[in-house]
Amino acid sequence: MATVARQALDCLRAVERIHVSLDMDGLDPSEAPGVGTPVPGGLTYREAHLLMEILGDSGRVRSLDVVEINPILDLGNTTAELAIELVNSLLGQRIM
Repeated sequence: MATVARQALDCLRAVERIHVSLDMDGLDPSEAPGVGTPVPGGLTYREAHLLMEILGDSGRVRSLDVVEINPILDLGNTTAELAIELVNSLLGQRIM
């Protein structure tokens, strides 16, 4: 994950401001069950946090949206709480 994220940022090196669209469908359903289109094999908890931390560390993120949280399908607000954690990682909070 770190290698791919850094390669993507390198490809965007001329871009001063980045928008992050955090689509919770991209996470594995075991991590984020309350999404519109759950697909096994998505990002793990650690991969998602690492990605957000690397993007945040770039200093270029200026805007963010979070999509595809379905509270009707969620289990105990797991997906919504994870989304908040991921936004916090983007904004500088570390899980380790």
